[in-house]
Amino acid sequence: MKQIHGINLGNWLVLEKWMSPAIFADTGTEDETWLSRKLSADEFVRRIKAHRDAYVTEDDFRFIAESGLDTVRLPIPYFLFGDRPPFVGCVEYVDKAMDWAEKYGLKVLLDLHTVPHSQNGYDNGGITGVCKWRQYPEEVEFALTVLERMAERYGTREGLYGIEVLNEPISWIVYITAPSTGKAADKEEAKGSGYVPLPFLRDFYTKAYRRIRKYMPEDKTVVFHDGFRCTAWNRFFRESGFKNVALDTHIYIFAMENFVPIAKPWVYKIYLNACMMQVRKAQKEIPVIVGEWCVCNKYANQMAQSVMPQSERAEKQKAKYREIAAMELNAWRETAGWFYWNYQLLRDRETPTDESWKESWDLSRCLRNGWLKKEDFS
Repeated sequence: MKQIHGINLGNWLVLEKWMSPAIFADTGTEDETWLSRKLSADEFVRRIKAHRDAYVTEDDFRFIAESGLDTVRLPIPYFLFGDRPPFVGCVEYVDKAMDWAEKYGLKVLLDLHTVPHSQNGYDNGGITGVCKWRQYPEEVEFALTVLERMAERYGTREGLYGIEVLNEPISWIVYITAPSTGKAADKEEAKGSGYVPLPFLRDFYTKAYRRIRKYMPEDKTVVFHDGFRCTAWNRFFRESGFKNVALDTHIYIFAMENFVPIAKPWVYKIYLNACMMQVRKAQKEIPVIVGEWCVCNKYANQMAQSVMPQSERAEKQKAKYREIAAMELNAWRETAGWFYWNYQLLRDRETPTDESWKESWDLSRCLRNGWLKKEDFS
């Protein structure tokens, strides 16, 4: 399996307010579900369409290819096909993404990023603080039909790398420590929320694989998120008879800083070594992809508050970002590949932001700032 050097196109078809908050203006909402509830139907459609038309274009696929990347991970909502009002379907944008990818020699990993009632309670799961999807058999079945229809529509496309079954179904330990847990806008709606148990997830993955393989040939990859349990799968995938599959794990040093607030490279190295121990164990059974990572870290971000001259501060900050980026990229060499999160946050990449930590999540800004370089992707 050729190692992937890829990029996520998050916040295009699945909204995340922190990345580009303008679409949520004057609503007091935190996720796409509540945005649809607070706005009139016409205004909701208008905002969604304006965002989708401008946020990612053909020029972005050209830029991605010219930057030395080879694969795009595209988060997709469960209402892809426009059959879950009031949400707005987006299949025409996925069609465009596939066309653009093929034009510029890129591959696409289609990632089912949300399901009804959410699989994690994050805003990127569709609704903050609610995690009840697995409790509704009809919605579990609906998710399977979405995957099957995705495979039927795109399974034989030249530009398809594969399909990721479900993004970040949440584990118990992550659920009880997640900042979004308990932050539902409607506490009654959130009652009964909880994590996604491993036995349920194994059953869902088995059914999803079979539905996808009805239409997607074995030269395309079926990707499974580890459910924040990288080493819990043992021989599951091999003993299930799955072919051409990969495990997706997400590793953020920024997330580690929430629990170990010591912004030093040696701390990051310990954390990355611990993560890679789990990856090595998992890779004895299945190739592992780091589906999300970024260089965002307090060690470099702290330079933004320095009192030294701006030019000197910028050079020192760049050196620190380069140091951490090299550490991460060196770790990922042991994997089947990686996808940076994210391609962009704000659409206008020429408009600077006074929030340094946000710039480090934005690949296009990282490249412009010299925090990442094209040669990092070769």
